[in-house]
Amino acid sequence: MTDLAWINAALIGARPQAVGALLRYFRDLDQAEEAFQEASLRALKSWPRNGPPRDAAAWLILVGRNAALDGVRKRSREAALPDEAALSDLDDVETPLAERLDGSHYRDDVLRLLFVCGHPELPATQQIALALRIVSGLSVKQIARAFLVSEAAMEQRITRAKARIAKAEVPFEAPGPVERSERLGAVAAMLYLAFNEGYSAGDGEARAQFCDEAIRLARLLLRLFATEPEIMGLTALMLLQHARSPARFDADGQIVLLEDQDRSRWDGKLIAEGLALIDKAIRHHAPGAYQVQAAIAALHARADRFEDTDWRGIERLYATLEIIQPSPVITLNRAAALAKVAGPTAALELIEPLAERLDGYFHFHGARGALLLQLGREREARTCFDQAIALANTAAEANHIRQHLDRLAQESSRAVSDPPDAARP
Repeated sequence: MTDLAWINAALIGARPQAVGALLRYFRDLDQAEEAFQEASLRALKSWPRNGPPRDAAAWLILVGRNAALDGVRKRSREAALPDEAALSDLDDVETPLAERLDGSHYRDDVLRLLFVCGHPELPATQQIALALRIVSGLSVKQIARAFLVSEAAMEQRITRAKARIAKAEVPFEAPGPVERSERLGAVAAMLYLAFNEGYSAGDGEARAQFCDEAIRLARLLLRLFATEPEIMGLTALMLLQHARSPARFDADGQIVLLEDQDRSRWDGKLIAEGLALIDKAIRHHAPGAYQVQAAIAALHARADRFEDTDWRGIERLYATLEIIQPSPVITLNRAAALAKVAGPTAALELIEPLAERLDGYFHFHGARGALLLQLGREREARTCFDQAIALANTAAEANHIRQHLDRLAQESSRAVSDPPDAARP
């Protein structure tokens, strides 16, 4: 591995811990981020010459804090910290800090950083953008490309998010047990949204980064809260869903349905990790929404063929999820499983009451059209597919529905040119 490669990996891995600690020192997101960037620049100069520090996060915290204080040293009563060149031995100044990295005080730094990015006063899109910028270190250009907006627009979005956080005067004290639990739930929801933003957007390197970063941060949370079953469930859900990514689109970027996917292309390592996590979470006997969703994904992952899928088990799990987290979208997903168990009529009866609430939802009209098509109600199916195309979020979604319409047109054409036997002379 080249110097640049291992340094980049070390900086990415240390970023949440280092920025979190610097945020606690300076109580300002911009200053914490600038201090980390300055420390990273000095690492690029120092580490190839002196070798890697014993603990990258501790080194970056000390050097970043020192660099930030340089500008205010004349007006500050803070004692000057040693220059980074003096840290080559590291033991005298780094050891006390490094010993705290796995403690609750340091854990709170990371959690606070994640919670600040997921502050409830921010819209979901700003939460995700801020987390990807501050915690993950993705460039504004990368985030803008993934959100399909200009770089200037994304810069403004992130700036507004920082301003709202500053105005909200988010407390920087270590959270108590109750508040920590609440913060953890908010952070988990933010990571779940970030993952879905990438997963549902379709094929593309920029959006795939959302999934990769959400998984990386979920693993970080799991290291900090190793006994939390819902964090296990969240991480397992992301892993099991992301494992299918190589098979979800064809060479032209078109959607490949689950039943048509080449399961040999699913990522076996991610599946094994996800299955182990959900099995471990279930043993805690503290069910939650993420665990149930991960259990559903696990049933798909455990089926060697589409025909082997335990649809009855999936339908029961969705029914459980409806109780834990009632939502018309969950009911719609349950209907897809019910159609495999009890047929399209039962599934259609389940989703018809959702029409008003899901009228603007692409997947509702697509699913309803598919059920109507199975029942031979082609005119109604065509209407649903037309509505779905109008609501499609991506070209791949629209093309997927057009395939249904093309199929209808071909069948209608065959029916005209090839009349039934009773009509033949």
